[in-house]
Amino acid sequence: MMRAPALVIAGAAAVVMLAGCGSESSDTKTPTATAGSSGAQVEVGNTINYGSFGTTADIDCADGKSLNIGGSNNTLTVKGTCANVNIGGADNKVTFDRIDKEISVVGLNNTVTYKDGDPKINDTGSNNKIGKG
Repeated sequence: MMRAPALVIAGAAAVVMLAGCGSESSDTKTPTATAGSSGAQVEVGNTINYGSFGTTADIDCADGKSLNIGGSNNTLTVKGTCANVNIGGADNKVTFDRIDKEISVVGLNNTVTYKDGDPKINDTGSNNKIGKG
């Protein structure tokens, strides 16, 4: 059955398309995109957009980038300091070094922990676990 690879490709395409939408940034860098066995990652301005299904990956927020995560069954380790974080999908396990401003989680059964920071937490999904740990 070839559905899983097709879903990853569709998810990667959605991340790439969504990355083009958003606010303008004073950052003049050209958007970068990578897609492979560890998911699709697109960076536009100061925002990283990551999407995948069933992967384990490391992401670097550097010093204050924002991060959007989509997909399901991912285990992600996020280094550096994220300003704002949005997580959608289901059954993701995401560990952050630090979140400064806000974290919003939409979806089901996501486990999100952060080691440092005091972000505002918005949990609009179901059965999500979010907290400092």
